[in-house]
Amino acid sequence: MSEAMKPISKIGELRERAGITQRQLSIEVGVTENTIQNWEKGRAVLEQIKRLIRLCKVLDCKLEDLIEYDISESDLEKPLGQPWSKIREKGETNKPEQTSQSTENSKF
Repeated sequence: MSEAMKPISKIGELRERAGITQRQLSIEVGVTENTIQNWEKGRAVLEQIKRLIRLCKVLDCKLEDLIEYDISESDLEKPLGQPWSKIREKGETNKPEQTSQSTENSKF
């Protein structure tokens, strides 16, 4: 990838292809809806993603290989993230609350 090439976010396109709203994605990822909007507009996160892609290429690994989880017993009860299509098939969708907005500040 050339340094002169400017990255363009495909997050919105992938979210729409998955058939989910920004709100649903924000709940599943654990960030605010505003964060999803910013990611889709290419604010802040694209340069970090580009660097992570480069890091994975240099280390010849997948993104998932960059971190390891220290799993405690309480963590074993928490569901791991999975593709929205799998969640939808099982009918396990989290219904967003209609009345409250999350005030979480999320940084990537």
